[in-house]
Amino acid sequence: MKKFAVFDIDGTLIRWQLYHSLTDHLAAHGFIAKEDYRAMKNARMDWKRRAKADAFSKYERNVIRMFDLALKKVSPEELEIAAQAVFDEYKDQAYNYTRDLLHELKEAGYFLIAISGSPAEVVSKVATYYGFDDWRGTTHYSKNGRFTGAKRVVAYHKDMILQDLIDKNGLELEGSVGIGDSKSDIPLLEIVQRPIAFNPEVNLYEYARERGWDIVIERKNVIYELGNNDGRYLLD
Repeated sequence: MKKFAVFDIDGTLIRWQLYHSLTDHLAAHGFIAKEDYRAMKNARMDWKRRAKADAFSKYERNVIRMFDLALKKVSPEELEIAAQAVFDEYKDQAYNYTRDLLHELKEAGYFLIAISGSPAEVVSKVATYYGFDDWRGTTHYSKNGRFTGAKRVVAYHKDMILQDLIDKNGLELEGSVGIGDSKSDIPLLEIVQRPIAFNPEVNLYEYARERGWDIVIERKNVIYELGNNDGRYLLD
């Protein structure tokens, strides 16, 4: 049995959201109506202005809705072209901490897993580029050259997906590592022996503090590692 490490991708390894970038690309190529895309960008600005506490979640729901609308007009081949363009632009825009941790664990012989809510078309490219051994992204099903609207959303089942991959690949929990940045990563992080909340949003931050998980913040070119010391978090 091998030790393993599991990584979220968007906002954890890659500095931006692949899902959002893919939606931007489809909009730029005319697959999303201008007025719909304008509403999505307004929601993005509400988040950037921190207009409301739930601004990011509202914006993210808007992105998913726009992407699903775009798939009614996009062929699998056109989505593949868009995914390649987004990958080419963002593949090297990675956080230092997670990129270096990934390399360190790979050299130590860990089995590396990527689990992301972004579409599988772009997740597969990032996972291959960074040398992950197995990966999962959201699957949008197609038939006769068109997307059907049916999908399997990874963000809702990260714990189940991870457990399937553990069983499939004969992995052990002893020494396992997990890293994520959002509430949807909590079920995944609860499975591993060493959970790391990286640049966590508030729900994950509070959950991590309650359980004494490691918290790491990367801003500009500085990495802050916060370790739990008898219920208090200290800067290492």
